Amino acid sequence: MTAIFKRELKSYFTGMMGYIFIAFVLLFIGIYTSALNLKYAYPGFEYVISSSAFMFLITVPVLTMRVFAEERKQSTDQLLYSLPISVMDMVLGKYLAMVVLLTIPMAITALYPLLIGTFGTVSYATAYSSLFAFYLLGCALIAIGMFMSSITENQIIAAVMCLGTLILCYLMTALSQLITSTSLASTLSLMVVALLVSLVVRLMTKSWTAAGFTAVVTFVPLGLLYLISPTVMEGAFTSALSALAIFDRMDSFTGGIFDLTGLVYFISVAALFCFFTVQAVEKRRWS
Repeated sequence: MTAIFKRELKSYFTGMMGYIFIAFVLLFIGIYTSALNLKYAYPGFEYVISSSAFMFLITVPVLTMRVFAEERKQSTDQLLYSLPISVMDMVLGKYLAMVVLLTIPMAITALYPLLIGTFGTVSYATAYSSLFAFYLLGCALIAIGMFMSSITENQIIAAVMCLGTLILCYLMTALSQLITSTSLASTLSLMVVALLVSLVVRLMTKSWTAAGFTAVVTFVPLGLLYLISPTVMEGAFTSALSALAIFDRMDSFTGGIFDLTGLVYFISVAALFCFFTVQAVEKRRWS
């Protein structure tokens, strides 16, 4: 894993992508800090963090699009498979390299509340808890982008899929409010999602049997729940969409509440998509 980590980190800085990513993050946060905290004299650094979250919609797809897609396109992934390391080590090495790129600007940004504190009173607990949650949010989104890159050999397609996914996550709460919460609508909507999940399984496994099995084990329980107790399904789809609104998990921290469940949520998303990436790369290795 160490060798992959060093190789990947070196490639980011050699290709200037690492410097560009760090500079863009610092520039974006610096602009909001100057505007909100210095010009308009808002004492809370958490306002900067809250306003900067959508920056990940741009930076994460650009950072992650090449991590596996380029390897597949140039067939250099075959060389990685020949190394005496597991796929897990390969994925974690690449993932940690991107996390380090995020850590560098976050470490510099951690000095901003101290700077702002020289001009007035700052709630350091709220500022640093928000910054920590912001960092974990970035780590989770990087894992999502890495998975998108692992299922295609085209960097542009990987970036577009990642961007589309992150936009949906960003707008998830607003979208959920536009959907009716009746039991029939919720059941049908969840079945559509189950169908999409089955298609993803087909894409990852190349097996219609696995996709069909996934569809059956999701469609049947949903249908039975609707027939037996329709009231249980009322609002189920909107609740599911709200649970996927990863950006909204920042609201508790910026509101001055240290939400432990939010931290667990970010870590769980990162671990889940790292696992998905391992499965996608493993399938590619033996195909």
